[in-house]
Parts: sequence; C-alpha cells; structure tokens
Amino acid sequence: MNLSLLDLWHSMGYFAKGIVWVLAIMSVYSLTIMIQKWWGLRKAQQETRKFAPEFSQFLEEDNLTEAIKLAEGYKKSHVARVLGGALSEIKPLILDGSVTVADINSAERAVEREMLMTIVQLKRGLGVLATVGSTAPFVGLLGTTMGIVNAFTGMAASGSGGLSAISAGVAEALITTAFGLLVAIPAVWAYNYFQTKIDNLTAEMTYSSKEMIDYLIKGVSGEFGRSRFTREFNTAAGSNSPISQ
Repeated sequence: MNLSLLDLWHSMGYFAKGIVWVLAIMSVYSLTIMIQKWWGLRKAQQETRKFAPEFSQFLEEDNLTEAIKLAEGYKKSHVARVLGGALSEIKPLILDGSVTVADINSAERAVEREMLMTIVQLKRGLGVLATVGSTAPFVGLLGTTMGIVNAFTGMAASGSGGLSAISAGVAEALITTAFGLLVAIPAVWAYNYFQTKIDNLTAEMTYSSKEMIDYLIKGVSGEFGRSRFTREFNTAAGSNSPISQ
C-alpha cells in the first residue's frame, strides 16, 4: 500500500499532529532568527567597511568632533558603536589637554563596556538556534515513540501479527523523527555559522579599540597633555625610586 504524506497526515493521531505542529513552530521561529541575524550581521559589516577608513582619517587629523559624529551616523556598525561610545566619554578631556593615565584607563574600561553590550546584542537569538538544534530531534523522537506504541497497540487489538498491520503506524511514527531532523540540522548549521561570524566581529572590535587606545596614549605623550602626563609619570617614578629614599 502506497501512502503519501497527505495520507499519513490524515491518519496521524492527535498527539502526532501536535508534535508536527510544535516542530513547525520551532522551524518558523528558527528561520526567522536566521534571516534577522544574517541581515543584521551583513549590515554591520557593510557599515564598518565604510566607517573604518573615514574614522581613521579623522583621527589622523585630530578631528574628534567629526569622528564622533561619524560614529553616531553608523548605528549598525559594531566597531562604530564601540569606538564612538568610548571616544565620546573622553573627548572633553582631550580637548582641554588634561588627559592623564587614569583617563586612558577609563577609556579602556569604556571600550570594554561597549564591547560587552555589543557582543550581547550580536549574540541575541543564538540561544534559540542552539535550543532548536538540540531539542528538535528529541521532540520528533517523542512522536516516533508514541506512534510505535500506538502501532503495536493497534496490532494487538486487531489480532493480526503481519507487518502490513503496523506498517502504516510505523511510517507515521518515523515521519516525526524525520521532521525533527529536518528542523534541527539547519538550526545547528546556522548556529555554528553565526558563532564564527560573531567571533570575527569581536576580533575586529578588539583590534580597532586597541588602535584607538594607542592613539590616545600617543596623544597623551605628544601634543595634548604632554607636560601633565610627563609630570605625573616622573612624580610616580620618583616616589618609587630607591634614590629618593
């Protein structure tokens, strides 16, 4: 006897149909997360490619106001959010030439805070993909187990011991496992793909933030803040020097 998927659906019990509906909801939800995450990461990379050279140019020109405005304009860029937030915090100190070593440490902490918040936002939704990928096969297996139980129960009730008596029930049961795997495999693939992409974006944010901190350190020891930084450094070194003791 040939059974189509539609025939199997009509022959399914309420429990098996409920399992299929649960898997369908999981599939739609995970696909929605995949599309949103792919689009968001794509926009972040596109804006970062435009933002990075312009931002570097403004820093070379010591034009902090335009650099911060530029970062505020690229709201989707992960690098712009990190660098713009940190630079906004330390900008007043740079402009009045009062940057100290403590201010540089404060800028580093600001960068770390922005990076943590950005990474959390980038990873939003990955938990759903991980959950779907790990639980969908078991949800399908639950439907299979109950389907096989119903098939053998029906065989016992009919008194027939032939394979044809349970073939339809076994086919109905195995469909839920196949559907569970069909839902889980793309979710696992997408989770691993997005996790790798986010790791790469994290490396970009770390590299860019280190470059900005280097810029601030050079600025402190250069034109703005040179005398104050040198005075503090010499005072700290002198107090710890054996000669001063």
